Amino acid sequence: MLFDVLFPKVKVYVLVGESGTGKSFRAKLVAQRYGIDFIIDDGLLIKNDRILAGHSAKMEKSFLSAVKVALFDEKSHRDEVARKLQGQQSRKILILGTSEKMVNKIANRLQLPPPSRIIKIEDIASQADIEKAIRVRRIEGKHVIPVPSMEVKRTYPNIFYNAIRIFKAEYVPVRIGPTPTVLEKSVVRPQYSMPHKVSISEDALKQMLIHCVDEYNGDIRIKKLLVKDDVVGHRVVMTIDVPDGTQLEGNINSFQQYIIEDIERYTGILIEEVNIIIDKIIAKKLV
Repeated sequence: MLFDVLFPKVKVYVLVGESGTGKSFRAKLVAQRYGIDFIIDDGLLIKNDRILAGHSAKMEKSFLSAVKVALFDEKSHRDEVARKLQGQQSRKILILGTSEKMVNKIANRLQLPPPSRIIKIEDIASQADIEKAIRVRRIEGKHVIPVPSMEVKRTYPNIFYNAIRIFKAEYVPVRIGPTPTVLEKSVVRPQYSMPHKVSISEDALKQMLIHCVDEYNGDIRIKKLLVKDDVVGHRVVMTIDVPDGTQLEGNINSFQQYIIEDIERYTGILIEEVNIIIDKIIAKKLV
């Protein structure tokens, strides 16, 4: 459904990245770099350090309802934000979303012009930082709202978790330019994202790993298997013998990824890394 544009002179920027990659964490840095006054993030309209309108998707009890809020699915919700924007002297707005399709839908529903500049999370954050953000989201269920703690405590005390202050010396985003001295953000824990700890014995995990390898290639022989449990997840060191002719070396990354995804999908256990040591190439028996 298409809406008429209410704000034709507004320039729309978007920050796109998968869920949990750190968009909200870096939104204020992007806004300051490009002189953007307003941020639209997870159903909220934010200006500087204040929540002006909307309600947070992070207050929802289910992930599906949170997505609907983030997309301004309800007319009353988008009308509230549009009315607030009408009373502001706004020239630049930053919309956060998981895809270009999502941010285009938000802009359309709020009667904003199509995005004129697309910024990807990979443009402003290193791969290591992105992976760290994803793991924090998955393990601890923590989300960020890009406003100071007092603002979130007043509006959403039930999900407030902590405040973080980012100092210029501690973080310099990739290709983003100069940043202010200090930025404060709020860490929250939505009900739908509350962490649920899963534990598994070392023997049970080893049995599952053996089963995974057998499913991937029944000819691979595991000679030694070490499992280390650390603070975040598990680390695996696997020594194997590979049959002659098995094209494993060229696909070693896919082999590792198969093990990680299989274990995490069925157990909820986080596998930090899988190190594979190929000890021998086993010659095929002559018939």
